[in-house]
Amino acid sequence: MKKYLFVCIENSNRSQMAQAFALIHGKGQIEALSAGSRPSGKINPKAIAAMQEIGYDLTGHSSKSIHEIPKEEYDYVVTMGCGDECPFIPAKTRLDWQIPDPRNMEPDEFREVRNLIEAKVKEILSE
Repeated sequence: MKKYLFVCIENSNRSQMAQAFALIHGKGQIEALSAGSRPSGKINPKAIAAMQEIGYDLTGHSSKSIHEIPKEEYDYVVTMGCGDECPFIPAKTRLDWQIPDPRNMEPDEFREVRNLIEAKVKEILSE
């Protein structure tokens, strides 16, 4: 089973949605986690609403630190916007997605970011 880790700063928007899409499209064939370099401690209500629109419940997720995830090598580590704040995490493949932080975006813009994340997750799952 391949292991995917998605990392952003707060672990409240982008990485949470990426983890959710990996779980949705991975269909039980992968392990997906998410974490933040400076986690907010909560999932953004906008992210919860955006994912509810497509039938996924993010309320079961929790915002966590990269220090709380298992210390092991991942097949993929995907960072999104944390730059130098993301410490080295062992991975067979490391990717940095330049995805804007949707935290303060209006709903339509937030949906665009959500859809971009879904497309990128589908792309790496198909590799």
